[in-house]
Amino acid sequence: MKKRLVSLLAMATMTATMFAGCGSSETASTEEAAAPASTEEIDAEAEAVELPEDTGKVLNIYCWNDEWQTRVKDFYPGYEEVDATHGKIGDVEVVWNITPSTDNAYQNNLDEALLAQPDAAADDKVDLFLVEADYALKYVDEDVTMPLSDLGITSDMVADQYSYTQSIVTDSNGRLKGSSWQACSAGLIYNREAAKEVLGTDDPAEVQAAVADWDKYNETAQKVADAGYTMCSVNDTYRTYANNVSGQWVQDGKLVIDPNVDKWVDDSMALIEAGAEDTDDLWSDDWAKGKRPEGKVFCYFGPAWFFNFCLDADQDGTIANQGGWGYCEGPQSYYWGGTWVCAATGTDNANLVKDIIVTMTTDKGVLKDIATTYADCVNSKEVLAELASSDEGNLDLLGGQNPYEQLAAGAETVDLSNLSKYDQGCTEEFQKAMKNYFTGNATKDEAIDMFKTAVHEKYPDVSVD
Repeated sequence: MKKRLVSLLAMATMTATMFAGCGSSETASTEEAAAPASTEEIDAEAEAVELPEDTGKVLNIYCWNDEWQTRVKDFYPGYEEVDATHGKIGDVEVVWNITPSTDNAYQNNLDEALLAQPDAAADDKVDLFLVEADYALKYVDEDVTMPLSDLGITSDMVADQYSYTQSIVTDSNGRLKGSSWQACSAGLIYNREAAKEVLGTDDPAEVQAAVADWDKYNETAQKVADAGYTMCSVNDTYRTYANNVSGQWVQDGKLVIDPNVDKWVDDSMALIEAGAEDTDDLWSDDWAKGKRPEGKVFCYFGPAWFFNFCLDADQDGTIANQGGWGYCEGPQSYYWGGTWVCAATGTDNANLVKDIIVTMTTDKGVLKDIATTYADCVNSKEVLAELASSDEGNLDLLGGQNPYEQLAAGAETVDLSNLSKYDQGCTEEFQKAMKNYFTGNATKDEAIDMFKTAVHEKYPDVSVD
């Protein structure tokens, strides 16, 4: 087969509109080719790729926390830790450029680096970077990300992944532009002792029956409040409603508030007035009080990464430490978050980048190690099926419950058809505006007007009338 040489020198032109103004580079993106019409054509292209020898002495990875870093440190063969932000893979120095997401700082830093990529010194080039679901499209449909086919990665190599994890990072030409080790279907994580007190049972099936839809959830929330607990914050439930909308935020250039999002507003206000839910901001100290029994919180909403990152299982006195949480699907299926690994156009370590992506997101042995070490829901149907049918999937923080069958089933049903590039901005502004309503500082109509004004300022081309 005739090999298709991918010129790394030809990988740096930024023709995307988002990064317009930086396209004066003399370097270029991958070889220009007509958009393939089929997976077979893309695979044929991938199989023909012959990557040039890596020349980079530094592998720069951009991310917003140490989640993926810990997994690479633990499971990528040959990785040697130097310090918190530096490592070695063979003769290549690994530099972790970690910028928290607060106030969009991560994206701002990444954008600046990608804009400088064409003219960056070899040791400063971005090689890998991570994106989240809320803003993945911002990068996926731009030339700053390499198609995985340009790294020689074929569809067979990622065939065991859940389809939604690929849809979210597939560009408008049908090319896969990233890969994830996670599948982030999510559910309701409940306090077992509270469930016994309020519902008379902590059995996942019976608790699920009590929250099986929003009407039942609201009925149960009132019982929870009567027993002296708070169900959760209104901000915990938002994503469950928002994942089940009937259309995108912007349709035909016009802002649309979906009926299910509007229902979140009305349901939430009713529960606030009933004393069943509060308005604590996610990750705040008040919100976090529910991690301990004395916090008197009935549940949180979250995916598997929530187990590991948010419940403080390693701290004495927490509910997780005592194995006191249970897990069920909740009122509606949904997903939350996820992290995708993207190869940066212009990398001078394409072979190493390819091997890291393939190893960390498709190797079943590595993925199983990640799941059993970090209670992660990994992006492998085969591994999740194995965990679901084995005691290896039992989680101590869930009192020995095995959630993997439910998590795997949820991952099969994730629907991203209403995802859009406006999601992050609209979600942030909508929740911010509605808090004024929930806390009595505005009427609902006034809060909606605040939202529309904010959207107009953020997206001037979108009609908000």
